[in-house]
Amino acid sequence: MGGGGKIPYPKHVWSPAGGWYGQPANWKANTAVMGAVLVAITAAVWNLSANREYRDKMPPPGRFYPSRYWSKQVVEHEKKLKEQGQ
Repeated sequence: MGGGGKIPYPKHVWSPAGGWYGQPANWKANTAVMGAVLVAITAAVWNLSANREYRDKMPPPGRFYPSRYWSKQVVEHEKKLKEQGQ
């Protein structure tokens, strides 16, 4: 029982994914490194986007939108409103 062994395959075939039955010994480390790279790229793009965001009209303070927490222009505008007592 169990379906038998592995099928014989040509040894000269190369594949970037590892070919037949590819399971590199350090796949967990490779996955962790690529995950960290993706997180770093996402954080850099997020930061660039937040620094470049500009709104022509400021919405009223009660209206919710997510970028209100990280957009430098909106944060400074809301600080100014707080100082003025509005």
